[in-house]
Amino acid sequence: MSGQYKVAWLCEALLVSRSGYYDWIKRHRHPGARQLENIRLRQRIREEFERSRQTYGSPRLARVLGCPGRRNRIARLMRLERLFARQRSKYRVATTDSRHGGPIAPNRVRALVIRRSNQVWTTDATCILTAQGWLYLVAVLDVFSRRVVGWAMSQLLDASLVVAALRMALSQRCHSQNLIVHSDRGRQFASAAYRQVLAKHGLTASMSRKGNCYDNAFIESFFSTLKYELVYHHRFGSFAQARTAIFDYIETFYNRIRLHSSLAYQSPISFESQLKQITKGIDPFLTVRKNGASPKYITMPLSVLNAFRFLIPSL
Repeated sequence: MSGQYKVAWLCEALLVSRSGYYDWIKRHRHPGARQLENIRLRQRIREEFERSRQTYGSPRLARVLGCPGRRNRIARLMRLERLFARQRSKYRVATTDSRHGGPIAPNRVRALVIRRSNQVWTTDATCILTAQGWLYLVAVLDVFSRRVVGWAMSQLLDASLVVAALRMALSQRCHSQNLIVHSDRGRQFASAAYRQVLAKHGLTASMSRKGNCYDNAFIESFFSTLKYELVYHHRFGSFAQARTAIFDYIETFYNRIRLHSSLAYQSPISFESQLKQITKGIDPFLTVRKNGASPKYITMPLSVLNAFRFLIPSL
């Protein structure tokens, strides 16, 4: 329109100044350093957002991009790109029917301080709707590292399903004799078959209080994350499709890639790997001055160091 009408008329009609208009033209033709940085940053935001399967918001994206202090800037650029993380709805409490004649184990983890992997596992069951009916998923999660160490899926929710998930966890982890396996009071977890597997491997059973789902909050949180980041955004046409998607989510994304704020924004496998290096004394983040004149110099990020501080009293 500037070729048909005078710029002064157009600026007056649009209630903008001529100097502002010419300044906008200059910025558009010759972007400054911050604009160029924003262009590069928006490209990286799009790439990491897709890599996170459209689940990361500005806090996690800021961590991935290496600029946690610029969360507001990341959020602003996400709005410009029209990128919105998958939102969670309000948590709804749902309890387990514990009206059965099976034995009930006491709650052994309520006041327990968890300081290592394979100290407490938690397990529970959930259901996923498909076009062929309900698919039931049982998962076993290591409370310390938030890693899903065992899982099983079936069209029937029975004792054999929870046993299969527990056997998978036992086959993947070297556990100690005092490992606690916590669950709710569901009849599957009170069955004779499940209790036999616990006894055979020297595991200690623990159960939530009656009608209190918060005692099993770690596994409930995982199921909530699974559903809001995967299940609620897909319509599974068959059991096979749901199985494949859930397997890919757990083993490819959740355990290996997804950042957890409770783990200093690391994935469970990365957290366990760094923890193993520290406990073996070959941590690459620690450097000791050999002349003995000064103590250890820590180059590990403070958030990560705090997660491991209790393991190295001298830090």
